[in-house]
Amino acid sequence: MEDSQLRLPAYGGQALIEGVLMRGAHAVAAAMRAPDGNIIIHTEQLTGIYRAGWARLPFVRGLVGLWDALGLGTRFLMMSAELQGDETPPDQTKTPPTLTTLLTLSLGVVLNEGSSLLTVGFSLLITVLLFFVLPAVIAQYVSQWLGWNSWWSNLLEGLIRLAGIIAYMWGVGRMPEIQRVFAYHGAEHQTINAYEARQELTIENVMSQSLEHPRCGTAFLLTMVVLSIFVYTLLGPMPGIWRILSRVILIPVLAGMAYELIRWTANHRDLLLARWLMKPNLALQTLTTRRPPADVVEVAIASFQAMIEKEAVFNPALPAD
Repeated sequence: MEDSQLRLPAYGGQALIEGVLMRGAHAVAAAMRAPDGNIIIHTEQLTGIYRAGWARLPFVRGLVGLWDALGLGTRFLMMSAELQGDETPPDQTKTPPTLTTLLTLSLGVVLNEGSSLLTVGFSLLITVLLFFVLPAVIAQYVSQWLGWNSWWSNLLEGLIRLAGIIAYMWGVGRMPEIQRVFAYHGAEHQTINAYEARQELTIENVMSQSLEHPRCGTAFLLTMVVLSIFVYTLLGPMPGIWRILSRVILIPVLAGMAYELIRWTANHRDLLLARWLMKPNLALQTLTTRRPPADVVEVAIASFQAMIEKEAVFNPALPAD
């Protein structure tokens, strides 16, 4: 990748229910397809946390961005569900079984009518219990039964965690409602890929782009799982309760490390090592993306263009194109 491309702003996004959220440094925009077929645009100015000096420190910035994205993403997911809810048939729930996720449509819980903070907290709790605590407990009992040392026990734990996450994503991806959301996820990636390739954001150009992107939350998730094997192994043998506590306490450390590694690989795609490290992450995204039709791509483009316009308003020094 050329240096000029590497200097482009690192925009990101998230799939919504019949919509796409796009986020910059100063503004966030969501485009949502209403039941009547019209595209509804909602934009906001982001808080200064994204640009605060302490929030941009290595390892800290990953935690700040992740927590804020969870709250922001959940709130917009609820907004998109509300938009669809008025037209939901009486024999269906008001909000479809779309998941608000810990790592951008990878893990989560069913949307509800509660507060965003409560939903985020519950999502985090379920995620930690299912994908961090449970694998540790299973590996602990299996290793004791087989007489394995701590290295093999931690490797088994990591493999159980990875298998569980992959099975989860494969399972929810078979649900028709989730497949539709995954199509919006693919459109979000394609739109950002077209922008980073400096192509005009037409439906044809965007649809020709790859469905994968190195900064995807799925990549973040896989990187965390792989890093957990090495980090937890360094702790050596531990009693059961301390093993479980260490898995929970070190989640922020793993998140910070994963963010920095993904950031480095995404910014150095011209290096062979970076491309090699990205391959598993990109492959896993086949589970969380679907090739979108033109009407879905149209929504993603509308969201991105609305975000770019607001970025220029809130930061006049930034060119709109």
